[in-house]
Amino acid sequence: MRPLCLELGPEDGLDPRLAPRDFSSRGPGRKVLQLCGEVARTLNGAFADSADEVLRDLAVVAVTPAPNSTRLLVTVGAAGSGRVEDAERVLERLHQAAARLRTEVAAAINRRRVPELSFRVLT
Repeated sequence: MRPLCLELGPEDGLDPRLAPRDFSSRGPGRKVLQLCGEVARTLNGAFADSADEVLRDLAVVAVTPAPNSTRLLVTVGAAGSGRVEDAERVLERLHQAAARLRTEVAAAINRRRVPELSFRVLT
């Protein structure tokens, strides 16, 4: 094997199909991104149809897996060109409505388990 390589390493002579792979450097896959988009559309509709005026003034800015698709981080901001004045109040209302929002997400997606939703407010 010496003439075939510049220097020998510990992985030389092993089948590359059996070597452990590092998937941590890759970003979220296509299916996870599809899920995030579907959750964003569903939550935007839920906010628009909400009876709560605080939630009605919100729009989803981004949905990202945190750390994977079992928990999603939902970033919300003011709908239109307005600003969120009281982020603590908005977070409180989001936590009160979290179960209802998660139920709407469950009705919209086809998954065995519905992801948990965590919220972040942009001011």
